[in-house]
Amino acid sequence: MAKNQNEIVLKHLQNHKGGITSKTAFERYGITRLSGRIFELRKMGYAIQTDNVTEKNRLGHPVTYARYRLVG
Repeated sequence: MAKNQNEIVLKHLQNHKGGITSKTAFERYGITRLSGRIFELRKMGYAIQTDNVTEKNRLGHPVTYARYRLVG
């Protein structure tokens, strides 16, 4: 079992090729600062790509958010 948030995020990235978003990180793991965890993982040498995704929210307005995934 993962011990800290970086390990939780890394395990998710390794097991889910579609990546992770802030919403998923919060809903599944209670992680509120996903970008901070991604920053730390990159400093540790992991190649993580950021994809900006634009979709419509429940009110029909376009919103853009980041989806992170491991490269390679």
